Formats: sequence, structure tokens, C-alpha cells
Amino acid sequence: EKGKDIDKRICPMKIREISCAACPECALLSGWGGAGAYSDGKLNLSPHIGGSLGKYISIDSLESMITNADATYITFGAPDKLYGTNENEIATISRLAAEHNLRFIPSRIRHIGTDRCRAVLTKIKNSLERFVDILFNAEAEHVLTSKKKVNGVRLKNGEKFSADFVILAPGREGSRWLEREAKRLHLTLLQNPVDIGVRVEIPASVFEPLTNITYEPKLVFHSKTFNDRVRTFCVNPYGEVVKEYLKGIWTVNGHSYANSRSANTNFALLVSTVFTEPFNEPILYGSYIAGLANLLGKGVIVQRLGDLNKGRRSTRERITQGEVQPTLKDATPGDLSFVLPYRYLSDILEMLEAIDKIAPGVNSDHTLLYGAEVKFYSMLPKLTESLETETANLFAIGDGAGVSRGLIQASVSGTIAAREIRRRLE
Repeated sequence: EKGKDIDKRICPMKIREISCAACPECALLSGWGGAGAYSDGKLNLSPHIGGSLGKYISIDSLESMITNADATYITFGAPDKLYGTNENEIATISRLAAEHNLRFIPSRIRHIGTDRCRAVLTKIKNSLERFVDILFNAEAEHVLTSKKKVNGVRLKNGEKFSADFVILAPGREGSRWLEREAKRLHLTLLQNPVDIGVRVEIPASVFEPLTNITYEPKLVFHSKTFNDRVRTFCVNPYGEVVKEYLKGIWTVNGHSYANSRSANTNFALLVSTVFTEPFNEPILYGSYIAGLANLLGKGVIVQRLGDLNKGRRSTRERITQGEVQPTLKDATPGDLSFVLPYRYLSDILEMLEAIDKIAPGVNSDHTLLYGAEVKFYSMLPKLTESLETETANLFAIGDGAGVSRGLIQASVSGTIAAREIRRRLE
């Protein structure tokens, strides 16, 4: 692990209430637990949410492994409460969404909470340390191979570790590293989409008819103008908007806590784009969009929806006078139309109108939009059903490998690889 132990992962913004200090290794992304340690801690128990493992194993097997992963989280302190279990209420949301060209994806959800995540991950680490050695501040530089078979890794400090099997789990922060290594090893890379959009902040009461039932309503929309797929992502009831620093750029994200609440709910609206030949740099494109926001706003930009619709930038005064007060205090009032391409803005505005039909108030002038929110996924290495690469005994798992987009499927991907290795060792 190139980052720090979980008890040493301290973000300067949290302790000194300052703007992002642009640390070389972001404490919110690197270290034990990865980005998940500071995530909202939502366990989506549907096989159709949070990853693409259904392409590698059967849905029945995936559901069984999700159940096992969920039970493990409970063992280490995840709460017993489940959202989305009332079938009649779920059916009502599905019907209402369908009437307005939205697809609601039902899922049972267990919410750990950003604050409780650290405690759960600490217990997992303490349990593992009885069986394995964990190295922190140890950055992997190269995978070592011989005759198309893995035989170890070399760290950035030159230290080498020999191994018959290697599992790569670099996380979202390490997706570019995995892509570089895959190219160096001449592995086949498959195109993964890049998700670009904004984080929306509204009064919590507006979304309560949905979040009280399902906690995280997963809604999918196909825009009328461009027929692009737009989706809600990472809904945080009573949460706060936060910044993340990744390799020279700031992006926006959201958290919610088990033991504290704000007056607002936030969620992302993301447009998924799969580029076609000759362009094959989706991560670079997403970084460029986020970089535009940084250039114009010295970080993250916030804009009232009413100002965006009127074709004007937001000012500090107009935001202060608004009904929704930003939870990310150092976001710069600005104009997202200078950041996001017209196609993305059009998609997002259309979906806001659609969501407003099932949750009146979402499309209000006072709604806040933060940008840019970008989700980077690695160029997906070609993998077998056990998540093995074209290099023998080298496996790639998790969000950084492009096979998952959430805690549960990331966990399951590790289980898939581990079970295959155990089978070969028997």
C-alpha cells in the first residue's frame, strides 16, 4: 500500500478547516481502505449496481458472493439496518419514475456512513494482520514477469518481492498506473467509459420521499437531445459535498455520516461516454474537463441552477441569498457552462427536469451544482472469469481495474481472485 495506515490518514482540510493543501498523496484516496475509507459506505446489494462482474460470473454466483461479502461487513461492524426492503414502496417509486422516462433500479442498501467506515476498516485490518504482513508507504512501481508469467513486484524504492501469484488492486487513484503497467506488459486493453458531470445539492426534505425508502435512489435517464445515458450516483442524504485531490486536479464528491446530519442532500449526475477510434484516452479527457474547472475557479466551481439557466455566473452574494447553503464552503462561485461541453450540460439539465417530476424541488433555481465531478476508470485489461490477466497468475480487481464501481463488487472481485488462487494451490 503506497499510502498510510488508516489511523494516519489525516486530511489537512479536516483538522485546520483550510482549502485543499494538494498533498502529494491525497489522504482521502490513498492508504488503507483506499477511496472507500472516506466514502459514504453504501453497500449496494444488487448484482446490477456497482460493477460489471456479471460479465465474468453468473448472476446467481454473484448474488451468493454479494451475500457473503455483506455478511463479512456486518461481522466487522456494519449496521444491521437495510433500506429498500418494502416491495410495495419500491414498486410505487418504479412506477412513478417510469411515467417520466426514468428507470429506477431497486436495490437493498446497507449504509455504513463515512464516520463508521474507518472503524469497520480498522477492524478488518487488525484481523488480517494476524495472518499477513501489510506494508504502508510502499509504492509498487513494476510488475515482474518472465515468459508471460508473473514472478513478483518491484517497489519504487527498488525493493523486490518474489511471488507466484500477484493481485493488482490499485483503486481509482491508481487506475493510470495500472493502465501504464498493462501497456508495458503488452496486455490487451478494453475501452471503459468515463463518467463526467456535476454534484447536485438540494434541501434534504426534497429527496426524503425517495431516500426514506431506498436511501440511495438509483435513477437512469436517456436524454432526448443526444440519447446519452445519464444516471444518479452516490446519493448522500443529510450529507456534505467535499473536494478530492488527484494528481494535480481537484474534483468534487459527497459524503454522509452515521452520527451527524446537514440540512442538505447531495448526489452526482453523471454522463457516461465511451469514446471510439481514434481517441482512446478517456482518463485524459476527464482530467482535462476537471482541469478547466480548476483553471476558472481555482478548484471546484459552484453555481445556482437558476443562474445557469439564465446564462450568468453565480456570485457569492447570490449564493448567500439562496435557499440552499453550500456545505462545501470554499467552492468558487462561477459558471459551469465554461467547463462542461454543451452536450453534457444539456443531458444534465434534461435529467434534472425529469427528476423534478418525481421529487418536486430538484429543478429549483436555488439548487446548487458543483463541478466537475469525474469518475475515472482504468482502461479495462482483458480478464478471464477468475479476473486473471493475459499474464499467467496475475490478477486485476476492484475499481482501479475497471471491474467494479462500489464497495460490494470491489470486495467480491477480490474474493473471486482469491478463490481461484486457493484452488490452484490445493
